[in-house]
Amino acid sequence: MGITVVKRNGQREQYDANKINLAIEHASAGLDDNITWVTQIASELELTLFDGITTQQLDEAVIQVALQNVKDDPAFDTVAARLLLKTIYKRVLGDYETATELKELHRAHFAANVTRGVDEQLLDPRLTQLFDFDALADALEPAHDELLKYIGVVTLNNRYGIKGRNGDALEVPQYFWMRIAMGLSLNEANPTEHAIKFYEKMSRLEYLAAGSTLVNAGTIYPQLANCFVMEMQDDMEHIAKTTRDVMWLTKGTGGIGLSVTKLRAQGSPIRSNNTTSTGPIPFMHTIDSILRAVSRGGKKFGALCFYMENWHLDFPEFLDLRQNSGDPYRRTRTANTAVWISDEFMKRVQNDDDWYLFDPLEVQDLNELYGKEFSAKYNEYVAKAEAGEMRLFKKITAREQFKSILISLQTTSHPWLCWKDTINNRALNNNTGTIHLSNLCTEITLPQDEDNVSVCNLASINLSRHLDDAGKLDFSKIEESARLAVRQLDNLIDITRSSVKEADFSNAQNRAVGLGVMGFTDVVERLGFSYESEESYDLIDEIMEHVSYAAIDESANLAVERGAYPNFAGSRWSEGLVPLDSIALTEADRGIEIKVNRKTRLDWDALRLKVKGGMRNATLMAIAPTASIGLVAGTTPGLDPQFSQIFSRATSNGKFLEVNRNLVNDLQELGIWDSTREAILRSQGDIQGIAAIPDHVKATYKTSFQLSPYAFLEVAARAQKWIDQSISRNMYLETRDLGDMMDIYMSAWERGVKTTYYLHMKPRHTAEQSTVKVNKSEDIGSGARKGFGAATATELVETAAAPAAAPRKGFGFGGLAPKSGE
Repeated sequence: MGITVVKRNGQREQYDANKINLAIEHASAGLDDNITWVTQIASELELTLFDGITTQQLDEAVIQVALQNVKDDPAFDTVAARLLLKTIYKRVLGDYETATELKELHRAHFAANVTRGVDEQLLDPRLTQLFDFDALADALEPAHDELLKYIGVVTLNNRYGIKGRNGDALEVPQYFWMRIAMGLSLNEANPTEHAIKFYEKMSRLEYLAAGSTLVNAGTIYPQLANCFVMEMQDDMEHIAKTTRDVMWLTKGTGGIGLSVTKLRAQGSPIRSNNTTSTGPIPFMHTIDSILRAVSRGGKKFGALCFYMENWHLDFPEFLDLRQNSGDPYRRTRTANTAVWISDEFMKRVQNDDDWYLFDPLEVQDLNELYGKEFSAKYNEYVAKAEAGEMRLFKKITAREQFKSILISLQTTSHPWLCWKDTINNRALNNNTGTIHLSNLCTEITLPQDEDNVSVCNLASINLSRHLDDAGKLDFSKIEESARLAVRQLDNLIDITRSSVKEADFSNAQNRAVGLGVMGFTDVVERLGFSYESEESYDLIDEIMEHVSYAAIDESANLAVERGAYPNFAGSRWSEGLVPLDSIALTEADRGIEIKVNRKTRLDWDALRLKVKGGMRNATLMAIAPTASIGLVAGTTPGLDPQFSQIFSRATSNGKFLEVNRNLVNDLQELGIWDSTREAILRSQGDIQGIAAIPDHVKATYKTSFQLSPYAFLEVAARAQKWIDQSISRNMYLETRDLGDMMDIYMSAWERGVKTTYYLHMKPRHTAEQSTVKVNKSEDIGSGARKGFGAATATELVETAAAPAAAPRKGFGFGGLAPKSGE
């Protein structure tokens, strides 16, 4: 060919196709059609070559050629992942030929790489002082890297891996997992023993710590907490302090929830200088600018969500914060928004009653009240307003405001809806104050005040790694993962440090953790269920019951070993209550039945007696979105359904083609993947209108917009039975009918769901594709129906613009991939 390759040392050598073919063959080992793939990749690679190509460019070219064939078979992703891993191994460890040599290189270099990290003041010096390096090195298992998809390898390497001061990579994936495990074992009596236990779980992708922990564990800056929940007081000094705290927490990669309900309304009097207030909106705009200024590594803006109760006089302006038009100084371009809704408001919507907006300065106790007490006091203020005894107020109908909220939600995906009274009435840690807001992603529900910035620490069990060889969920293994994850999270609390004293204080006093799950849809598909089926609802019910039971039981065990959390006395835990019991408490306060199945399977009476003796943690459970760690785990995020069977996902690490391997496997078993692949591409990952695919497969592989929104709510309600905090529940709707939307969100409240997250609206039009041949006259079946989740139209049309909706992380074959939280 006359092609020369420039090596890393600058020397040139003749391009050797045999070496490339051998590398591809090794990367294809154990996969079907091995030889065919080698030939296909090698022949396509030759089209990209040029004289003077560097070895790094050549490596990247081989990987990209493999990736461009993922649409034909997801196994090409495995080839690409293996090829990328080999380049990482060589860069960090050196050359090797066999798996045995690779394992020995892992063992031989481990201590030196950790020591270098400590010497360069990147890693905690205790890593070289407290651990048996020989034992840790012996435990390293590079074969676990086979579990990673290509996007997982990229995410680990680019986002989470430690690099030396000169830019050299110091970690291969298994070093990364061991560093995290070491960083979370520093306070154990036998740190080596527990580091190996944590390593085994995480490296097998059975559970993963959350993003901030993966970034900072084992480093000299152990800011490991994920969620910070704070309330701004109606005081200039505290507003300034909150601004400072947001800056520091943003720098440390924490996601923030911030309530602004207490700030007096625009036009409210300021007695100190005899002027009037500008209201909370300008302060929110200022903090929004801070999020952009204090970006994370210059790559990512800070992450924060503002919360406001909907009786605030300035709530109409709050609704406009995310609108594209209007005064830019009264808009937030980075921060999210969420509304804190009472039962009183929902009942007034049901009854088509009036709703009153007040200045917080005149109703200072409303923010601290919930349930019946809130309703009684609110009605007192309504009577005063009608009697002319309130200086500032507005009156509208409750349905009018509810519609305004949903119109804003439909057009901007904000504000997210959260139910204040459900959250407070279902809390087991309510003895420490009122819960005024949630966090960035709406799954954390902790009390906070001027002296406490609430903190929660997260991990998620990867359900897809808990299916046994017979294709059944291994509940004993799930319980084992839950117990070890709770211990790991409890360790984190004593190791993490923030730059806000109120956060460290609250962390120590409450020791709140949030263990969640991911991969639910992955498991549903592999079991052959439909997401919107009783089998699916019963499955999440049973899964979460086992996770909750094991987590609570382990926290009680830790209380015996290490002591109860300082604020345990007076909590509902101390009364022997568990999350399931909060349903009846909420019904008694609300006066309306919560519509959720009450079935139980485990001995909760025995656990109720046990928790009376002490709990190590104020909270145990929360289901986060798991967008980033879901990529690493190679599974579906949180409780979310599939967005599409094939789509392009754009992340900070690049754009990646996502193909649903479960679907491909099922179609391959039926012998129809090759014959239906092009039709699936033409239909943008929608299989519902393809006649050759059986109905039972179509039922299993409905995508997010094809499922009833009530299925999302039923899954959330079943899971919420067992969770002491909340669920980051994304919603996907095709309908734009406000009446339908009101019914859907009313149903969420009626089922006892605490919070909802992003609303994703189906685009009205889809973009024509250029990746496959499209015969517009070919009838692939419409399957269209009105209402929730209609299938895409058969004829593809050019899109002018997608409707304004949630921020999106990528775009794919005619559709927009949904953005999830961290």
